[in-house]
Amino acid sequence: MVFALYHVWVLVYEALLLRAFGKSGALGGVCGGGILWILLAVIGALVGESFVEDAPHGGRFTFLGLLAGALFLHGPLVLIVASTLMRRNHKLVSRAVAASAVALIVLGAQAFFVEPDWLEVTHYRIANDKVVRPIKICVLADIQTDSVGDYERGVLRRAMEERPDLILLPGDYVQSGDSLERKQAVEDLRALFRETGVGAPLGVFATRGNVEDNAWETIFEGLPVTAGSATTRHELDGLVLTTLSLADSLDTDFDLPEEEGLHVVVGHAPDFVLGPLRADLYVAGHTHGGQVRLPFFGALMTLSNVPQAWASGLTEFERSGALVVSRGIGMERGYAPRMRLFCRPELVVIELGPPE
Repeated sequence: MVFALYHVWVLVYEALLLRAFGKSGALGGVCGGGILWILLAVIGALVGESFVEDAPHGGRFTFLGLLAGALFLHGPLVLIVASTLMRRNHKLVSRAVAASAVALIVLGAQAFFVEPDWLEVTHYRIANDKVVRPIKICVLADIQTDSVGDYERGVLRRAMEERPDLILLPGDYVQSGDSLERKQAVEDLRALFRETGVGAPLGVFATRGNVEDNAWETIFEGLPVTAGSATTRHELDGLVLTTLSLADSLDTDFDLPEEEGLHVVVGHAPDFVLGPLRADLYVAGHTHGGQVRLPFFGALMTLSNVPQAWASGLTEFERSGALVVSRGIGMERGYAPRMRLFCRPELVVIELGPPE
């Protein structure tokens, strides 16, 4: 309802602005109307944000969703009309405005229809003198779907083509506010894990994310997946794996015992690396790489306390170990705009080996 009312509001003041500033086609009038349009779009989004408080970050995501609608849906229309009004007296400016409208249409198409399903497979090789034999780890972070389909099937199949020794699932599997939709998505995801034969010699380990409900572990019942909400130590062949609880992954003061051999720690959020570093490899998701990234600026937000430079990709620490944060496979849903821009979804493959 908030989104529908916002778009009606935008249409109304667009009509009023065009009537007030557009009759003469004067450059100053049209530019002034454009600036006022931006201000009113932001004010309207702030008002809409205030009505949504029933979900984590719901207000912030609503604000971004409303602005995305104003920018990519209404923006091209306003620019095309402005270009038409200025065509007679300001031809060069008119063409520049028309080009801006085309650019917005292209960016919108990329953000909403191309990038969300444009998977990138990223390989990292990390050398460590504790590695007895090479170990390949697949990270399937933030599947975060409300409707399992061909895209998710392709991702899982691509992961299995890597023939990993270990698979890590750092949380956020199904996100839906509708109980029936969520139930169906859980059943479909379980079926897809069976169909694609997800498994690995050292095991598949799942931690809890922040969109999960208390029954999230049922997603993996009957599957070769070790799922748990508590922080747990697992002794595997050639390494020790610690899977973190959601709370511990978000704890910037989190500490854990140091292990003699190779130690891998996986949690949903990467914030735990701000505490003492006592492991060799830290793996996380949660940030989506920002989901929307701007040239020369980076991620608009990561919902994490780690520096933006750490919130995506590989970070090697001088003190101890390396951090790998995946941009994730899915995207934020609910109140958030379902878009990715300059931030493709990502399947991460980590190859641990001895120094060459």
